[in-house]
Amino acid sequence: MKHGLPMHIAALVSAGMLLLLASGCAMPPPTATVAPAPPAAPVATAAFPGATWQAWPAPAAGSACQRELQAARDYVHTLDTTALMAVRDGRVLFSEGPVERVSIVFSVRKSLLAMLYGKYVASGAIDLSRTLADVGIDDAVGGLLPSERQARLRDLLAARSGIYHAAANGGDDAAAAPARGSQAPGSYFLYNNWDFNAAGTAFERLTGRGIYQAFADDLATPLQLEDFEPERHARSGDARKSEHLAYPFYLSTRDMARLGLLALNQGQWHGQPLLPPGWVAQMTAQTTPAAQMHPARTARRGFGYGTLWWLLEKEPAGSPLHGAYMAWGVHGQYILVAPARSMVIAHKREVPVAGNWNVSWVGPTEFLRAARMLVAARCGAEEAG
Repeated sequence: MKHGLPMHIAALVSAGMLLLLASGCAMPPPTATVAPAPPAAPVATAAFPGATWQAWPAPAAGSACQRELQAARDYVHTLDTTALMAVRDGRVLFSEGPVERVSIVFSVRKSLLAMLYGKYVASGAIDLSRTLADVGIDDAVGGLLPSERQARLRDLLAARSGIYHAAANGGDDAAAAPARGSQAPGSYFLYNNWDFNAAGTAFERLTGRGIYQAFADDLATPLQLEDFEPERHARSGDARKSEHLAYPFYLSTRDMARLGLLALNQGQWHGQPLLPPGWVAQMTAQTTPAAQMHPARTARRGFGYGTLWWLLEKEPAGSPLHGAYMAWGVHGQYILVAPARSMVIAHKREVPVAGNWNVSWVGPTEFLRAARMLVAARCGAEEAG
């Protein structure tokens, strides 16, 4: 899930990424318009942070809440976690590590791009049913096949374009790609950075706005992100492989949590709609189930895919993680949204470490074990009951 890494370390991370992400088979693509939100999990109705976060009331000594949060903390200490922050009902329930520290968040970038798309799909500036040929997207390095240019924008956002052109950065499943032109657009899932990078180019061309300026204006400023530094951001990658460069993001853990809280609240922030109605539901509607991904080890993870978001599709009704979804970046960058518990959990495994990019990971199994402990903690009404 890496993106925008320096060229000299791209090969190291790319090799590791092939063990994580894989592809799948056909499912109907997401709709081209913003659909009304289904009557799913309720929007959180509690606090929003202002300039700073509010803290959850301290649990009583010896209470179930205190014991269970401490058990989660003890487990997190066994991981290579840099920082973790759990927010419930808009207040900080749990915090560990330097949540203010900024570093690259890798493929979390893709979920952020999905959030940015919503406003412009709703306004009509972006029509997801348009093809790459319609909007003038090709690739100056070698070009696209005529059949590839029939991929729609929605196919890029679902990793279903059928385009297997080399990407400007590694960390995807390109090594497992079928032959060029062998898969019809929209019919086949492959986690492919060319799709994600070209989706960034399409956003900029159709809106007339750079990704980072749009993020600053549309999200960072109204959300009052505490640590976002626009000057740090620039598209990057190897332009000898593709003209469509990656768009790395550098965020703090506490700012990742604000973005997750916006999604939890269906795009509403202090009564202001930062995302259009129905857009979060559309982003998190399944386009590829885990069972249709390959190889088998990827199917066994149990994660589906929506519009640039991963879905915890196998959580049963009644599970605190039923209906949960997450942004996921290599090494252990996560924004997990758990609507059933009105919770957001942001996790960071910071890299590089002392200049070394080839370091240990906090994988999804380890992260989700910590997340389960946190969402199950009996704090508030559960403890009283």
